[in-house]
Amino acid sequence: MGITKNIQSREAIEKMIGNAFPEKEMTACAELSEGLCNIAYRIEFSDGSKSILKIAPQYNSTLLRNEKCLMNAEVNAMKLAENIHGVRTAKVQYYDTSKALCTGDYFIMEYLEGESLVSLQDKLSEEERYAIYSEVGSIVRDIAQIKGEHFGQLYNGAESYDKLWDFLRTLIRNVLADAKEKEIVIGVSPEEILSLLEAHKAAFEDVSPVLVHYDLWEGNIFVKDGHVCALIDWERALWGDVLMEDRFRRHSVNDAFLRGFGQTDFSKAERIRILWYDIVLYLTMMTEGKFREYPDDSQYRWIKPYFDLSWSELRAM
Repeated sequence: MGITKNIQSREAIEKMIGNAFPEKEMTACAELSEGLCNIAYRIEFSDGSKSILKIAPQYNSTLLRNEKCLMNAEVNAMKLAENIHGVRTAKVQYYDTSKALCTGDYFIMEYLEGESLVSLQDKLSEEERYAIYSEVGSIVRDIAQIKGEHFGQLYNGAESYDKLWDFLRTLIRNVLADAKEKEIVIGVSPEEILSLLEAHKAAFEDVSPVLVHYDLWEGNIFVKDGHVCALIDWERALWGDVLMEDRFRRHSVNDAFLRGFGQTDFSKAERIRILWYDIVLYLTMMTEGKFREYPDDSQYRWIKPYFDLSWSELRAM
């Protein structure tokens, strides 16, 4: 577990819950272990109801430059996504940024039934997995029906961009600065990366901003009775290109998702953009472990070959 997790005592949690729900009695509290940045607790009440308490990291110095105000962004995204057809997004029940009861911002949301796809994968048949990933593709298409007025991140006061290329260049510059700070071995100079991005600028024209979850790995997809029932962890959501979604990345894309999304062939410009979105995510994953003080470099060693493959393809485009 990285150092970003802002662990709280039972007494502190009781105060936060009591402040939000003075009429209710908390009877149980259990940490949820699947998240990698924020910490979350399942709260049970004497009336049989449940909620989820999610707490942001205490120190922003442990986060990357692109990880600004993640909790504020998540709350905003969840409100935008409340009415997506066929999938639940939890309603925010309470949100506190005062730091009066906790060293980080926190919010409380309704408890959603279901199990994460990552916990179910080994129990599912090939046909069941295909059906679920196809549903995810359809849901991503539905999320992209939520249109934005500009590109950028979702936290209040975030910089907005009229052009997608300008937004992506900012994201890449930021993560390159993070990588330099932590002496991450990329194998390519920042100057070469930014020069090639400049050469591919035309591929980012004529794209309109839409809502992107950005982090739909299997841990953030909830399944019940063989169907996707909920999406969680919206803190990285942004106004961007639908192809920025995690399910289009080299390490995670599959035929079931693409068929559910409704597109299996991509233009040259779309393929260039997909590869650049690989680059920014893989640079982030190669770098974040040093900021969060992960116990080893296994994530870097896992993702670096994917970065190399996408970079090689980009250079050949």
